[in-house]
Amino acid sequence: MATLIGTMILAIGLPAWAGITYVGLVRARRGDELPQPRPPRRPRSPARKAAWGAGLAYLAGGALHLYGLSYMPFLFPEDACWFGVGIKAYPDSSSALPVSLVCRGIEVVPWWVNPGLLVLAVTAVAATVTSVVLAVRGSRRAAAVRRGA
Repeated sequence: MATLIGTMILAIGLPAWAGITYVGLVRARRGDELPQPRPPRRPRSPARKAAWGAGLAYLAGGALHLYGLSYMPFLFPEDACWFGVGIKAYPDSSSALPVSLVCRGIEVVPWWVNPGLLVLAVTAVAATVTSVVLAVRGSRRAAAVRRGA
């Protein structure tokens, strides 16, 4: 028990004491000043928000497509049916877009993968177009303000 307590003191107490001592030395060198606050950030523009939304939709769509492709037969086609449905047979058909794997008339890929891909693709394209339109409008508005001033 004494060894455990000694180990805890060495593992937790000694680094904490060293850190507190180091901070004290640093503050003593600086004259005990507090750190300066950061200036406030500019608010995000609507174009940047739409671009972030587009990026997230592209990323989620790619992840969902990779998930759907994980059902596809690559090296051993009969194993795709075995792991998906429990049938040791070659797939009847398979395709990457729309994601589909059919084994003896049974669709192996979950039903929600393709509608999810469609929703994410439409969202990504719409957000990209929105971001571009808002950025062009913002730059034109800024140019008009500069000309008028």
